[in-house]
Amino acid sequence: MTTPSPVQLDNAMVTIIEAAMRAPSSHNTQPWRFRVDDFGVHLYADRTRALPVNDPFDRELTMSCACVLFHIRVAAAAQGIASDVFVLPNPADPDHLATVKLHRGDYSVTDASLIAAIAARHTYRKAFEPQQIPEATLDKLCAAAAQEGAWLAILSGEQVRHDTAALVAEGDAIHWANPSWRRELAAWMHPRRQGDGLTIPWLAAPFAQMIVRTFDRGDGIGAKDRQIADDSPLLAVLGTTADETEDWMSAGQALARVLLLAAHHDIQASFLNQPVQISELRPKLQSLVGHPGYPQIVLRMGYVAGKLPITPRRPLHEVVDAH
Repeated sequence: MTTPSPVQLDNAMVTIIEAAMRAPSSHNTQPWRFRVDDFGVHLYADRTRALPVNDPFDRELTMSCACVLFHIRVAAAAQGIASDVFVLPNPADPDHLATVKLHRGDYSVTDASLIAAIAARHTYRKAFEPQQIPEATLDKLCAAAAQEGAWLAILSGEQVRHDTAALVAEGDAIHWANPSWRRELAAWMHPRRQGDGLTIPWLAAPFAQMIVRTFDRGDGIGAKDRQIADDSPLLAVLGTTADETEDWMSAGQALARVLLLAAHHDIQASFLNQPVQISELRPKLQSLVGHPGYPQIVLRMGYVAGKLPITPRRPLHEVVDAH
C-alpha cells in the first residue's frame, strides 16, 4: 500500500479549520485547539475553557471537540480531500483527542454534501414553528447517529415527552440553586465582540451578569424550558452504549452529523441537557428513554421562520498552531 501524498494545506486548511470552528459547544466556550502539520491536523482539548461546575468530567467539552472533528471531515470532503481519523492517538496526552490525516484519495461524497449545512446550522433557543418533522426524515436522523456509533431515540409518546420536560425543569431548579453554577454561567456571558460565550449587548453585560450571579431564577427558567420542551415538534435523546472518553468522541461526531443533516433539511435544534448534566437525573432520563446505554444529549428540534444570526467565533490565530 502506497503512502498518501500530503495535501498543500495553506488555503485548504484555513477553509477546513474555519468550518470546524462552526461546531456547537457548551456556553459557546469553543474549548478546542488545532495543530497543523504537512499531513493534516491534530485536535486538542483546551481545558482552560472548561466548565468545572456544569461539566465536571469534561464530558460535554469532549463531545464539543468531537463535533469539530466531524466538521473537519465534512469540510475536507467538500474539497475532494480524504480524511483518515485516529481518535485518542496519544495515551500519554489526554488532551490530544484526534489526529486527522488529509490526503488525495477516496473521500466521502455523503459527508461533502453536508458542507452548506455548516453555515446553515444554528442553535435555536426560541419556540419552533408547529410543523411536524416527517417520519422519513426522523429515520434518516436516527441512521445518521448510528453511522457514528451512537443512537438517537425519538421521544414520541405524550407522557414520555411531558416527563422529560419535567426533568428539564427539575434540572434548572438544581442548577440555579447552586451559586457556583450561576457564577460560572455569568462568567461566560460576553459581548459579541469577544468572539465566544453567550452573547449579550455590551451595555447590558454587567447588569445581566450581576442578576445571574445573585438571584436563583430556577423556577422561572424551569417553567419556561418546560413549556418550550412540551411545545417542541421533536424531542430526542442521543446516547451511547458505554460512557468513556471514546464514547463521548463517538457521541460528538454523531451529534454533529445529526445536526448537519437536520440543517440540510431546514431543521434547527437546541439543547436541553439538564437531565444529563445532573447525575441524579440521568438514570431517570435513561428510564424514560427506554434504550440501553447512556444518554449524552437531549435535543429539541423543529423548523424556524426567518434568518438566524451567526454565533460569534474566536479568530483563527487564537486556536491554531502551525508546525
